[in-house]
Amino acid sequence: MKKNVIAVLALCAFGLGYAQKKELKTAEKALKNGDVPAAEAAIAAAEPLLDQAPKYKSLFHYLKGNLLLDKARKGQGGDAIFDAAIKEYNNVLTVEENGKAKYGAKAKDSLIAVGVVMLNSAIADNKEKKYKPASEKLYKYYELNPKDTIYLYYAASTCVQGKDYEGALVYYNKLKDVGYDGSATRYMATNVETGKKEDLGNKGQRDLMVKSNAYKDPVEEKVPSKRGEIVKNIALIYNELGQSDKAKEAFAEARKDNPGDAGIIISEAMLYLELKEIDKFKSLTNEAIALEPNNHLLHFNYGTVAMENGEYEEARKGLSKAVELKPDYIVGFINYSSSYINEGNSLVDQINELVDSNKRSDMAKYDELKAKKESLFAEGAKVLEEGLKANPGNTDLLEQLKNIYGALGDTANYKRIKDLLGQ
Repeated sequence: MKKNVIAVLALCAFGLGYAQKKELKTAEKALKNGDVPAAEAAIAAAEPLLDQAPKYKSLFHYLKGNLLLDKARKGQGGDAIFDAAIKEYNNVLTVEENGKAKYGAKAKDSLIAVGVVMLNSAIADNKEKKYKPASEKLYKYYELNPKDTIYLYYAASTCVQGKDYEGALVYYNKLKDVGYDGSATRYMATNVETGKKEDLGNKGQRDLMVKSNAYKDPVEEKVPSKRGEIVKNIALIYNELGQSDKAKEAFAEARKDNPGDAGIIISEAMLYLELKEIDKFKSLTNEAIALEPNNHLLHFNYGTVAMENGEYEEARKGLSKAVELKPDYIVGFINYSSSYINEGNSLVDQINELVDSNKRSDMAKYDELKAKKESLFAEGAKVLEEGLKANPGNTDLLEQLKNIYGALGDTANYKRIKDLLGQ
């Protein structure tokens, strides 16, 4: 009797296994033929038999993953389809972990294929400004390919675009934890047919393509480190979230790990500017200038902030250096000129208080202040005239100059500038 029971159980297991195998063969054939509904029906029929006949578990999960991947390629199933497909292929690897590896290699290849489809979907989302799903897919792609840390960086950047600052903070901190740098060398050459410069991947490939005469003019371009940008974004996000102390701590940590990194110092200076801690901003900007003395933007920022703070002599040191380094820097000339105009305008209240006074001392003071204001305006005009020598015909400079000559009552120069403007 006992033997009969064992025999019956064996026959049942064989029957279940046969039924499952039949359904899976049907599913496999349907997938090859592109018949998704038939494949879906066969896989659904095979699924309840898994526990009773586990022999084909690996094949089941592999085929179900293929079904989901096929649907993802056709844009079916929404964003959840990617997680579902990844889960099935990972199930294959789990099943085969301690057993015979039959579909593991194929499952790994299929995971790469899921990643590619998911990446294309993220790019499409980004174009449509669907930043949240785009960032999530980019992060999942990174999880599938953890060596490709650039996609973790893209996920963080996409969060920032979508103003998901908390999500961006998570990704940026992960980048910091894994030591992401982002610096690289791009091996470029010009396509002879199109005339466009292209990145050819690596030096060997680039040199080979140049030897083939399909490309010419090989060059190497350095992609700068993104460390400073990452730290800056972490700090600025903390500040955006009202956590300025954490922002300061982030910069302090970055300075400790990367002493002498001008990019980090500049970013920290801009944080203190936003926090209206002007003395700290100036101190940090001077540090950065010591490292990058020919950076016109540093001199410009320093000078502009000093001007807004009423420190006109200090402002002119920075602004004059900015236009010396970059003679076509129009806004530099305008701000340099404005440092004189603003200083002159700062005397207006004092001048107005003395207008109606009959006191001889007040009249003398009035004349002194009025002459000083006009002298400052004239200096502002000189700056713009110098700017025009380097940038002849620039309308922004001409308009500013016209206003100054008008305020000075200099009719001849006012008319000259109007003629240059064609007015």
